[in-house]
Amino acid sequence: MAEGSVSLEEVKTSFQKFAVHGDTKATGKEMNGKNFAKLCKDCNITDGKNVTTTDVDIVFSKVKAKSARVITFEQFNQALTELAPKRFKGKNKEESLQQLYGLVVGKEPANIGVTKATKAAAVDRLTDTSKYTGSHKERFDDTGKGKGKAGREDIPDTSGYVAAYKGSGTYEDKVKEA
Repeated sequence: MAEGSVSLEEVKTSFQKFAVHGDTKATGKEMNGKNFAKLCKDCNITDGKNVTTTDVDIVFSKVKAKSARVITFEQFNQALTELAPKRFKGKNKEESLQQLYGLVVGKEPANIGVTKATKAAAVDRLTDTSKYTGSHKERFDDTGKGKGKAGREDIPDTSGYVAAYKGSGTYEDKVKEA
């Protein structure tokens, strides 16, 4: 193998990692369009200028079978072969493909930083349980932790006595006396 070339086994390992991402039933042999787009984004194949997300979707549709929704590793290689000249303009097909393989090798799906939590004063004010009043205040304890179902519902009295009956619990004593 030439200096700087990448083996297909390394590319296949990255393919399998992205193929099973987000799908518990996936085997790693086939990849759907969403995961192909994620691979292209996470491996910096899509640069927004030469290769866009639209280009990635078009290439995916081109290489997959007519009625299929997934691509195999061979079709994946075909897709990368079509994307390589677009991504690395001015280089021959083989050089650009090897550089594209270099971007894919060793990469895994990124989970960190995908969804960012916002921290705003308005959100803090609305979620501060110490400022709650009325019936909402009863749903939280002193520490601000929710009480769960006990805080949301009136728990029925199943003692068998009518509500507000002052002599509840005295039946056993009366029966013993008689």
